Parts: sequence; C-alpha cells; structure tokens
Amino acid sequence: YNLNLRSQKSQKNNYYIFNRHMDLMKNSEIMILEILNSSDISKKINSMSQLIDSNDEKVLNKIISLFDDDDIQIRGEVFSVLCLNHNDISEILIDALSSKSNNIKAFCSLLLANRNDENAIRSIINLTNDSSSTVRSSSIGALGYLRASNAEKEIRSGIFDSNLEVKKSAAHAL
Repeated sequence: YNLNLRSQKSQKNNYYIFNRHMDLMKNSEIMILEILNSSDISKKINSMSQLIDSNDEKVLNKIISLFDDDDIQIRGEVFSVLCLNHNDISEILIDALSSKSNNIKAFCSLLLANRNDENAIRSIINLTNDSSSTVRSSSIGALGYLRASNAEKEIRSGIFDSNLEVKKSAAHAL
C-alpha cells in the first residue's frame, strides 16, 4: 500500500512538472512572437538566431512573414535561420509559396532551392508565370539551381520574358 501511495504521488508530481513545462513553453512562444513583432531590429535578430532549429509552425510562419520586413538585415537573418534549420520544414515553406506577398514567394523559392528540396519543384514551377517579375526571376533561378529537368519548358520561356532580370535568370538556369 505504501509503495502504491508513493507511485501515485510520483505520478502527480510528474503530471505537475509536465504541465508546468508546457506552460513555460507556451509563454516562451508568446514572448518570441512578441519580440518578432517588435520594431527593435537587434532583438529580432537575436531572437531569430536562437530559433535556428525551431519546428514550431506558428513561430516559423512568423519568421517567414519577416521576408516582408523593411530592413534588409532582418530579411537576411530570416533566410539564414530558415536555410540552416535542420528540421523538415519543407511543407511550411512550400505552403508559403502561395502567399500574397511577392517577397515571401520569391525568397521561399530560393530558400527551398538552397535546401535542395526537390519536392518543391512542382510548386516552384507554378511561380514561373507569376505577375511579379521578382517572383518569376527567383523561381526560374531556383529551378535552375535544382537542375529541374522537368521545368525546362518554363525555364526556356523565361528567355522571352519582358523583364531583363527574368531573362538573365533563365539564361543562367539553362
């Protein structure tokens, strides 16, 4: 009976520790999101550098949204953090290709290429006809980097694009 009582106390203690840990994690996520929403560039950069191996979808989507930040340092840090992330975040990055933001679409296509994510090729091909020349140029460059032989038609059509940067990307991708 005494052993059973100790076991119950131990289970209650473990349950308390687990719940406390979950509360701390939730508070930590809220703090991170608040910092990433702030206007303090150095705080954003410091907090992102600690998130290199995050697999929290909310946090990753917030980081991706910072591709629209006005500060180039922030955008560069976002690219680095996501490129160096060792978790399988492909699905999140591929989903971001359907964003309304041209920056997010362009940077995510390049990011997926830098991560050698061949699963993203079909989604990147869809961006070669985007209304934004930046997105078209980036997607063609990404396909070239991935050596996507199934995108040869889209890459070749980039040679005839009205935008010079898209033409350059297509020529380089071939």
